[in-house]
Amino acid sequence: MRLDGEYGREIADRLAGLTRGDPGPVVQSDGGRRGVYFLVAPGTTGHRAWPECVTRLTSGPYWASYIPVPALDGPTWPLFWRYRPTGADRFVHTSLLRAALS
Repeated sequence: MRLDGEYGREIADRLAGLTRGDPGPVVQSDGGRRGVYFLVAPGTTGHRAWPECVTRLTSGPYWASYIPVPALDGPTWPLFWRYRPTGADRFVHTSLLRAALS
């Protein structure tokens, strides 16, 4: 999922506050739309209504979305980890993300 601009950064930090600093992996881009990408588990966004400011990055027949992911170490400007991944199966929890958006 992507939120653009300063609002995306605010939501990422709000989510970090709800999770004691471990919101799951969040990527930030300082180029283009200045998107903030919330890495959620596959299949967890389709059955929910989301605000218009949220861009769901999904795939399906004849459709694919690409999510930029920076390297864990070393420079990868304009991408960087706003919140680094803390485990292989650790994602941003979609219910908490919805709570942070409201």
